[in-house]
Amino acid sequence: MTIHVVQKGDTINSIADQYGVSVDRLILENGINDPDILVVGEALVILYPEITYTIREGDTLDGIADRYGISIFQLLRNNPYLSDREYIYPGETIVISYEGNKIRAIATNGYAFPYININVLRKTLPFLTYLSVYSYRVSAEGEINDINDTEIIRVAKEYGVAPVMMLLALSKSVEEEFNVIHSILSNQEIQERFFNNLLRILQTKGYIGVSIDTPYILPMDRSLYEEFVITLADRISKEGFKVFNTISIRIFQLLTGTIFMGLDLSELSKAVDGITLISYEFGYSEGIPPGTASMDTFRRFFEYSARVIPPEKINVGIPVIGYVWKYPYIPNVSQGMAISYDSAIKIAIENNAEIQYDEITNAAYFQYISGNDEYIVRFWDARSIDNFLKLISEFGLNGISIWNIMSWFPQMWLVINSQYDIEKVL
Repeated sequence: MTIHVVQKGDTINSIADQYGVSVDRLILENGINDPDILVVGEALVILYPEITYTIREGDTLDGIADRYGISIFQLLRNNPYLSDREYIYPGETIVISYEGNKIRAIATNGYAFPYININVLRKTLPFLTYLSVYSYRVSAEGEINDINDTEIIRVAKEYGVAPVMMLLALSKSVEEEFNVIHSILSNQEIQERFFNNLLRILQTKGYIGVSIDTPYILPMDRSLYEEFVITLADRISKEGFKVFNTISIRIFQLLTGTIFMGLDLSELSKAVDGITLISYEFGYSEGIPPGTASMDTFRRFFEYSARVIPPEKINVGIPVIGYVWKYPYIPNVSQGMAISYDSAIKIAIENNAEIQYDEITNAAYFQYISGNDEYIVRFWDARSIDNFLKLISEFGLNGISIWNIMSWFPQMWLVINSQYDIEKVL
């Protein structure tokens, strides 16, 4: 795998010639919408096919996979555009394998809302081990709302992906969230109602387990929470389901070292099947804007986490959402607008901007002026993903969780697929 950063004067043809790859393949694999317009500083992923196959009359994807001794999902990972197509056509050339050895197998988890575009979902599922459906919410009385998730569960299983029920506290504010958590933790009757409701959903919907999101826990509730998770894991696992713990981390928690909020994760990790540490970088107005934590901060965070939690139980979040921030940044006032990778590239094209790369924070960025206002856009590209994945190998972590998969991000999957095999548990 090679990551090419577009330079002034580059064209899609000159890049393809430089690396000896097909122009069509380069466009297709990187999801380039307009090959005549490349952004200076844009990162493109170059993969080198090792074995290719030209489709013949009567071929099927299953038959081709069997012929080469690979799984259908591996074939789809190497040719993701086939996932949302009904037919394959004689004369088409597909990739059986790429050059280079894989480092190892990892578990991958993607978060999605039930209303995800079905074509995006089908292209993404071959790359996933788990699909976390966002989200169910529990009330202070232990009741759990219902969501329309039948189709997303069905399609996930069709691709051998294990669907996980994502569960959060039902709240409209931080204070209300505290009240919901405290109510459940401090009342055995409510806990029992919650356990029964949770099991009913798991048994009827077809989930393989649940992931509970751990918000900030008040000091007086921390020991109760630890007991609650241990009890929950015991009850649920006896019924044949898995229990995962998702810990949401904010930028200021990374920088100040208050990551685990006084919780004893060494004990919690013994009870659950896995712990996901993910930075939900929404457009917060308070504190430090997203995309400003350094890679050294993440490295120290992973190093510490791997001492507290068995590395084979740790999944870490990849933040694929970019942000547009208006200058000047004013704490407690400014709000970042979340955007996808494609949107970031589109904004750069519209404003004739050149993309820069900040090696300290591992983020791509550019600035532009619209009217009388100045903006900065920060997002992750192929370089960011590649550097982040190196930490997974360095600390022997179980895998990654991607927030979120609602948009197709081809460069990310190219980088992941070039280095890792994807575990399947179904």
